[in-house]
Amino acid sequence: MEISLLGPLDAESAGARILPTAAKQRQLLALLALHANRGVPVSMLMEEIWEDDPPRSASTTLQTYILQLRRLISSSLGDRSGIVAKEILVYQHGGYQLRMLPGTVDAQEYDRIAARGQAAFDAGDDERAVAAFRRALDLWQGPALADVRAGTFLEMERVRLEESRLGILERRIDVELSMGRHTELLPELTVLTARHGLHEGLHALRVIALYRAGRPSEALSAFSTLRTRLNETLGIEPSPRLQRLNRAVLAGDQLLEQGRRLGQQRGV
Repeated sequence: MEISLLGPLDAESAGARILPTAAKQRQLLALLALHANRGVPVSMLMEEIWEDDPPRSASTTLQTYILQLRRLISSSLGDRSGIVAKEILVYQHGGYQLRMLPGTVDAQEYDRIAARGQAAFDAGDDERAVAAFRRALDLWQGPALADVRAGTFLEMERVRLEESRLGILERRIDVELSMGRHTELLPELTVLTARHGLHEGLHALRVIALYRAGRPSEALSAFSTLRTRLNETLGIEPSPRLQRLNRAVLAGDQLLEQGRRLGQQRGV
């Protein structure tokens, strides 16, 4: 069985889709998949589905949802599989556990590969870091849990995943800039800064890329555009780091020409 959460929810087993259509069952499957191979307490499942207002029949209704998920799994496996759905969606210790093979839940696989990239990044192995970051980001097919109603716990996971995605993206571009790929990165950075108009990290990377591509006037213009947006939208000035970066562009600071990660630029 394979489950996709980094985009629209999808689930397949033995080549057949096992995706429930009812909103609460989809919610339940998504939460179990995000915690695959770990027990999810019944209380947590109920809070996710009904928040602070569970019906009197909540316990029975939850069992019905679990039964319906097991039926979907069973129908995809067929009689010749030798596996029963209760061995995949297991009840134990006051909760349920969805047992999945390694690499079959995209969100967990993303976390694993991103952690590998971060380890390479911390060790200064830029080539391995970029390769891992790219593999992790390639797993995304859209916003996390794009078509799933999110209660308390799914919303926290959705925010965590989206923040992680932006962080890994920024780190990957930062490393690639240090490898001298500023010209190749400019089209991507132009799209990203248009999409994330107030994200200072991405704008800083675009300023660096423009300057290194021999376009300092456009680098200054990019800073000015961000400053205007921040003032008009939030009533604030760019961060001290970004303002130092702008001064470095104005001064033609040679440090901006060096292949260092943005976070390692002295005084920037």
